[in-house]
Amino acid sequence: MTERASESTDPGRLRLHWFLPTSGDGRTIVERFHANKSLGPAAVRQPDIDYLAQIARSAEQLGFEGVLTPTGTWCEDAWLTTAALIRETRTLKFLVAFRPGVISPTLAAQMAGTYQRISGGRLLLNVVTGGDAVEQRRFGDWHDHDARYARTDEFLSIIRGVWSGRPFDFAGDHLNVEGATTLAAPDPLPRIYFGGSSPAALPVAAKHADVYLTWGEPPAQVAEKIRKVRALVGGREIRFGIRLHTISRDTSEEAWAEARKLLDALDPEQVRRAQEQLAASESVGQQRMVALHGGALDKGVHGLEIYPNLWAGVGLVRGGAGTALVGSHAEVAERIAEYHALGVDEFVFSGYPHLEEAYWFGEGVRPELDRRGLLTDTPAQERVAI
Repeated sequence: MTERASESTDPGRLRLHWFLPTSGDGRTIVERFHANKSLGPAAVRQPDIDYLAQIARSAEQLGFEGVLTPTGTWCEDAWLTTAALIRETRTLKFLVAFRPGVISPTLAAQMAGTYQRISGGRLLLNVVTGGDAVEQRRFGDWHDHDARYARTDEFLSIIRGVWSGRPFDFAGDHLNVEGATTLAAPDPLPRIYFGGSSPAALPVAAKHADVYLTWGEPPAQVAEKIRKVRALVGGREIRFGIRLHTISRDTSEEAWAEARKLLDALDPEQVRRAQEQLAASESVGQQRMVALHGGALDKGVHGLEIYPNLWAGVGLVRGGAGTALVGSHAEVAERIAEYHALGVDEFVFSGYPHLEEAYWFGEGVRPELDRRGLLTDTPAQERVAI
């Protein structure tokens, strides 16, 4: 069997992805994340397969390349859910989040190969090392923060070795395999998306990631992350992506009115409890998210605007991605263009509710991006050097 190259990362072309809310959806911020299900409003729309299929088909129709599906005990399993949606769609790719510490690397390599064959090559992999010790222990993982990233390094080395098509041996500090192989390697190899902001995470990302993902920090902070990863990568090709929510409307006033509705629906005790948990997270990326708003509900909607059109209100109660692009379609497109100029080529968006917000973005922002020429290849000389 010959080695197969990963799917082209195609530097310069902007890729748009949406999100599958497999913990539930609604017109408020559904607070089901990591180890916390307390005090948040119940999901008005349960994540049954019919509703998720509706979102997936809409995302495909609206021109999104793929959909991210999260991982955790607080949501449905990403592998099984997206596999059930393969026959509901034709071209949509599935960015499946999974935890390398709770599954055999050889099994993961096998699952990826099977998935690519039954989907016609529509799998993308989001490696989630895990930054919440409480959540990790629910999976039986007692490694500390840095050891988890060291194990992820070994895990991804094994996966790449198994995909070579030859029996693969590996002896590490955390993982060992002998003669590891599968029926056939995935073709093409799925792109590997990887996030992490800590000193333990960045070298692993630089070594293994096809796409380095960051949460939606202000452009200067994102640019600094990109500089650090590029310095570690050397000459290897890598793309950069960002995870954001969106609230886009025909006018800026309408968009901020929607943001205000989300904020007004939050209870102070709900925010306090959520921030107490988030502050205890071992994730450096999560700590950076918390620092953007400081847990202050009383700042008002515009008081949580930490950069033009970048709103930190979602992170008051939601773990992970805690910022949203808020504004008119043209304003949201302008912020996307700003991140793109820094080197960000992949955007993973979401919104409440996910079905309606997909249409607001797809029918409002996407034409603006097209008019700016951002949905075609961008010549390297037009990009900002960082």
